[in-house]
This record gives sequence, C-alpha cells and structure tokens, in this order.
Amino acid sequence: MESLLPQLKKIGLHLLLIGGISLTLGFIFLKVYLPFYTNHGETVSVPDLSGMTYEEAANLLKSASLQYEISPDSGFRVEKDPLAILKQLPEANELVKKDRRIFLTLNSRNAPILKMPSLLNTPLKNVLEILANIGLQRGDIIYVPDIGINVVLEQRYSGAPIREGAEIAKGSKIDLVVGDGMGNQSLSTPNFVGLEEEEAEFLALGSGLRLGIKTYGKTESIAPGRVFLQNPSVGSELKTGDLIDLWISKN
Repeated sequence: MESLLPQLKKIGLHLLLIGGISLTLGFIFLKVYLPFYTNHGETVSVPDLSGMTYEEAANLLKSASLQYEISPDSGFRVEKDPLAILKQLPEANELVKKDRRIFLTLNSRNAPILKMPSLLNTPLKNVLEILANIGLQRGDIIYVPDIGINVVLEQRYSGAPIREGAEIAKGSKIDLVVGDGMGNQSLSTPNFVGLEEEEAEFLALGSGLRLGIKTYGKTESIAPGRVFLQNPSVGSELKTGDLIDLWISKN
C-alpha cells in the first residue's frame, strides 16, 4: 500500500500539470487567437443612408469600409428622387464588422402605371382616401354651382377630364371639380301661390331650390291644401340651393 503512494502522487501531479496547461491554452485561444481571427473590436457603425442618392450612399459606405448590394426589389415614392435610398439592411447605427455587406432598396427610376378609378358622385372625403390608398395625389379642388355639397362632379388630369380605366403614373395629381352645395347660379323665384302642396314641392326641387318652413293657416281666398303665401316673393332673385318658405291653407 505504501509503495502505491508515490505513484498516486505522481499521477496527481501529472493531472494538475495537464489541467494547468489546458487552462492556459484555453485562455490563449479565447483572449488572443479568437479575437485576432474574428477581428474583435474592429466594428463600425452603419451610417444612415435614408434620402441619399445611390452615388452618395455608395461613397459613404466605401469610406466606412463597408460593402453594399442593391436589392432586386425596388419601391416608389413620389417625394423621393429616382434611385434614392428607400431602405437599408442592417439599419442605421447598428454595429457591424468591417467589410460587412449592406443591402440597399432604391426608389424606382420610373413610376408604376395605375388604372384610374371612377371618383364621380362620391363625397370628397371618401375620394381623398381613395387617392391616398392607390398612390395618387390630390391636385386642385374646383368648386362649381351644384346642390350636391362636396360631391365630386368631374375628375381631371393635366387640365383635361380623365376617364375611368385610363392608365396614369403613380404619384400623379388629380384635380377635382366639386359641388359647392349652394351654387352661385341666379334664378327668379317662381310663383307657388295657388299650387297644391305636393305640386309646390315638386316645383321647388325642379327649380334647384330647397323647401324651408311650411306653415299651415286659415284663409278664405285659397282652397284648403294649396299655397296662399310664399317667401321670397315671386320674381325675387335667388341662388341654386336657397330656401323657399310656404304657407299652406287648411280647413
């Protein structure tokens, strides 16, 4: 038993020596070789390329020791210049290794072609949403006399009417001709006195007027159910959409 002790001590010493060497080699690998192999600490911050032209972005990446590649998928924004940077990956301010490849998405040189929708007889609020959703811009709004308030009556491109289904570049401006709800067209007030109530209503609507207050009262000069007084009076100058008040005879 005593003869085994020196051998055990020798084995233990060898194990300790092997363990120490392993730890030393591991330390050298992790702290010296691996950082050297992976260029540890040699990182750069990705610059913000948004809004730059392709040439500007390429020069900036080159000066930052970064590579780049153009994405085959492009986009289109009317407010951006052709070939301007729309998107980058990795994003701005990320830390990457030198010579890292940055993927760039460019603004298309030519605008995509759209089919013109029909905006006629549609409320202006809805039309503005439709234009924004399909990528067209609102141009001038031209108000004309019409009882349809804020209703689109005509759609124009470059000063001329554009029909539904016509091809048009994305980002184009569409001018809208819209009803003012009242109109500025003058007309002479017709004579409603003596008409039956229903006839008077049809005459008002057909003349471009709107019915105001209807008052029922007694009179001996006009048969029941007929108009005996009106305001404004016959021959007065009105505009399309103005109100006409009527007094109706009753028993």
